[in-house]
Amino acid sequence: MIVMNLAVRSDTLDVTWTDGTSARFPTIWLRDNCPTGLHPDTHERLLDLLTIDDMPVLISAELEGDVVVLEYADGHNSRMPTSLIAAHCPGQIAADAGDISAQLWRADLGVVNIARYAAAPILSDDFSLKNWMQDTAAYGLTIIDHLQDHADAGVEIAKRIGFLRVTNFGATFEVINKPDPNNLAYTSVALPLHTDLPNQEVPPGYQFLHCLANEATGGGSLFADGFAMAEDLRTEDPEAFHLLCEVAIPFRFHDDSADIRVHRPVITLGPKGDVIEIRYNAHLAGIFDMPSETMPAYYRAYRAYMRKTRDPKYRLALKLKAGEMVVFDNRRVLHGRDSFDPSTGFRHLHGCYVDRGEFFSRLRLLASKVAMSIAP
Repeated sequence: MIVMNLAVRSDTLDVTWTDGTSARFPTIWLRDNCPTGLHPDTHERLLDLLTIDDMPVLISAELEGDVVVLEYADGHNSRMPTSLIAAHCPGQIAADAGDISAQLWRADLGVVNIARYAAAPILSDDFSLKNWMQDTAAYGLTIIDHLQDHADAGVEIAKRIGFLRVTNFGATFEVINKPDPNNLAYTSVALPLHTDLPNQEVPPGYQFLHCLANEATGGGSLFADGFAMAEDLRTEDPEAFHLLCEVAIPFRFHDDSADIRVHRPVITLGPKGDVIEIRYNAHLAGIFDMPSETMPAYYRAYRAYMRKTRDPKYRLALKLKAGEMVVFDNRRVLHGRDSFDPSTGFRHLHGCYVDRGEFFSRLRLLASKVAMSIAP
């Protein structure tokens, strides 16, 4: 935007742009964001807010090209780019390539409409990587196919994004039927829809499950959009929805080498009231310990969400083939599987996680890189 007028007041600067819009910038904000208060290399803040007045007095403001020159009563001068001011109007959240709205879905999306991408372009081309990541962020679920036939093929995709999330199960894990399991995933029993590791302070973000073999009878995969179920519950049963947002319950995983537990709500809301996280795993939920007078209503709410996880209205079912990998937001999309008979064939998935922070950092960098490459 192009600045048309600057109006100086003792405690604010009023800026009007050529499109007729305007914004009021408190002088304390202007001083806090003066470029001189940032380290020239790291761009981290150096200014100590306690060394300036509560409301610095602005004397003058002049436009010099694409810079606003500000003079304060205490003798400080600032040269603030108009682009910085325009991008950070008070009350307006700055543009963020990582802020991708969740596109809610239910069973009527259909398995054939899950976004599907080939592995090779994602590994070699940043534009393809960005497009796949944007779809994965929007829908919380995509499929990558034509992976090479080795255990690290899916990990190579994940590492195109960033560091792997290490948990008590390691940096990677094998989903196979094995003796003496410490998790139901390592058995052949059916797994109801759930999110992984809700017992962690911050559960893993994006999960990568690369199918190396799926020859056994059964073993189909199930997926559901936990956000869609939560939003439907908000509409249908507001009391239940609010209880699941407000009441923290215990989650716990423990074996011979770990005892990891937290108290958190099933549904977490963001600052705008939108659903930003689901923690749902009936197998890792601990013994409810809220006050007894809350328990009947809470159990009703918890069972209401549980019923949605069993409702075919929300579920997509598919059987992964060798060379395919499903990628999904573990803090949004619930996953599960049908039981399988290990005597009829081998089933082997190789998995890993990448946290949301790593995911969206990479997406922002890619968006900036692509934008620069196509700029005139």
